[in-house]
Parts: sequence; structure tokens; C-alpha cells
Amino acid sequence: MLAALYDALMFDLDGVLYRGSEPVPGAPETMHALRAAGANVVFLTNNSSRTPEQVSAKLGAMGMKSSPAEIVTSATATADLLAMRGGTAFVMGGDGVVGALRDAGLRVVDGEPEAVDLVVVGIDDDLTYARLRTACLLVHRGASFVATNADPTFPGPRGELWPGAGALVAAITTATGVEAEVVGKPHAPLFHAALRRAGGRNPLVIGDRLDTDIAGAAALGWDSLLVLSGVSSKEEMTGSPYRPTYVAPDVGALLLDDAVRVTRP
Repeated sequence: MLAALYDALMFDLDGVLYRGSEPVPGAPETMHALRAAGANVVFLTNNSSRTPEQVSAKLGAMGMKSSPAEIVTSATATADLLAMRGGTAFVMGGDGVVGALRDAGLRVVDGEPEAVDLVVVGIDDDLTYARLRTACLLVHRGASFVATNADPTFPGPRGELWPGAGALVAAITTATGVEAEVVGKPHAPLFHAALRRAGGRNPLVIGDRLDTDIAGAAALGWDSLLVLSGVSSKEEMTGSPYRPTYVAPDVGALLLDDAVRVTRP
């Protein structure tokens, strides 16, 4: 089967294994079969709102068992990067970002501080105009602007696309003229962190976005599988600079006995 050609399977989550609160059809059965076959699995996600423990619980509730140790988020990768810098941080983001930064030794400041060292932005379900305003003012005053990721959207239920962290990043850039330093996919830090966690040397990246999952894998010279259960469509590959190694409707392609059966671009 296709999965057996690689010593590490690196799964994106949103649009690959689930959409919103519902699993992608066939994903739980595929993951169960891969586990039974002894596949080396790791999960990497640009969604920074949840902790690895919360992500693991969500997967488990959908019938896909995982360990928090198998999950690498853009929040944990951001915390690893910023731990070397230290300082104070104002955060627009969920528990995943705040917890990861605190665990890395940074002091997270809430309210309306006059100044901080860092403004860190991820997806924020509790966004208010007041917090957006504070973030912009702090960047204006000289805080470094760091984004866990810059995804403009993420897959919601019923085929919907919901605003992602990139939409919040764009709002701050529009108001301040300052571009964010981005940690998540397609940038390398998140991929390298996932490979260190998996321990493999020949990974396959499985994702649903040409501009993050596939672009990041290609930049590192890694093979990739684009699944059409999320954001990017097969038609969007026409003219795209990002070319996956394989294309398939969903993750069930990993179980095919003959890899040729997966449509190549």
C-alpha cells in the first residue's frame, strides 16, 4: 500500500481527517487500518487554538485514537522559536497559544498593556475589536509581530470556509503596515518539529491545501499527498506552482495496494 513506502506519515487535520466537528467520511477506518499495519503517524496543524491534549481528545471522540505526543501545532512550534528570545507577549489566540508560550517561559500579558516585547497572533474564537485594537497599538509601539500561521481560511462543516488566523494577521498588517513573522506551514519549522517527533527519514505529508501543506513539503524535497476533502481542488492545481506527488479524494488512498491507482498530477 502507498503508506508502506514511507517511514513517517505526517497528517494535517482540518480538511484531512475532520471538518469542524465531523470526521471526514472514511478517515476513522483508514486511521485504524494504518495503526494496525504499524504505520508511524504524526499530526501537524496550523490551527493554534487547541493544546495537543485537546486535539488528541477531539480525534479520539471521532474514533481516531492518538497521543498528545504525536501532535505538533503551530502554537507549540511558535513557542519553541520564541523561547530563545524570552520576554513579554500579548496574545490573540486560544488556549493552545497561551499555554504553549507560558510553558516555554514567556510572560503572557492580558488587558491593555502600554508595551510588550511580542504580539503573537493565532486563530482567536473570542476575538473582540478591543483586543484587535490593543494588538495594533502594541505593534505600532514597537512590539515584534509573530503569527503562528497565516492561513486565510480553514474548512468548516457543510463545505464552508471559515476565516483563519491569516485573516486576523492581515487586519493587523493593514492597520500597522507591519508584516508578521510566520512560523507555521508552509514555513519549515513546523515540518521539522513534526519529523523530529515522528523520528522518520522518508516522510509523506498528507494535506488539503496547496499553498501550505504541499508548498511546504515541496520546499523541503518531501513527497506529499493532496486530498480533495478540504480546501484545495484538483482544478486549482492548473497553473499552481505547488505540485503534490499524489492526488486523491481522501486519506483512504493510503491503503491502496497499488500506488499507481492514486491520480498523479
